[in-house]
Amino acid sequence: MSTQYYTASSLDGFLADEHHSLEWLFQFPQDIETDYLPFLSQVGALCMGSHTYEWLWRHHFAPDAPQPMAWPYTQPTWVFTSRALPRLEGADVTFVRGDVRPVHRAMQAAAGTQNIWIMGGGELAGQFSDAGLLDELIITIAPVTLGRGMPLLPRRIVTPPFVLADVRQVGGVFAQLRYTIPRPS
Repeated sequence: MSTQYYTASSLDGFLADEHHSLEWLFQFPQDIETDYLPFLSQVGALCMGSHTYEWLWRHHFAPDAPQPMAWPYTQPTWVFTSRALPRLEGADVTFVRGDVRPVHRAMQAAAGTQNIWIMGGGELAGQFSDAGLLDELIITIAPVTLGRGMPLLPRRIVTPPFVLADVRQVGGVFAQLRYTIPRPS
């Protein structure tokens, strides 16, 4: 089992723009073959921050959502938030706050032998990294720059450096970088 931060980023290191929007990413063809479905098939539990959940809610699940869809995950999901968020009927979503360590233990129990997906955002992934719980980064780089926004990993992580495990081209558009995170000695 691995705890993985799997996300897309602009070339200049932003997950979302300054308004927490992902619209910049949806200009690319949605039929580009990626490793998303094989990745998701190996995920047993996932978590996200409140901004990620709110963006999904506004765009896909709210009664007046512009692009309505059903909750896409069968895996149990934890949402880290410090405020009340709308609940989605029928989704296995637990709202939590505070330290990521006890939530990670619950996620491990739920995931069994499958992986844990830290969906976003960067601050949440950073908290898992700070706690020594992040094993892998899988970053798909889009060929755009945003100039400002929500950073990929908003903290200084220099020792030990990440270990490059793989680089691949995705759909002739994206570059995907996979890093493992060594444990400090």
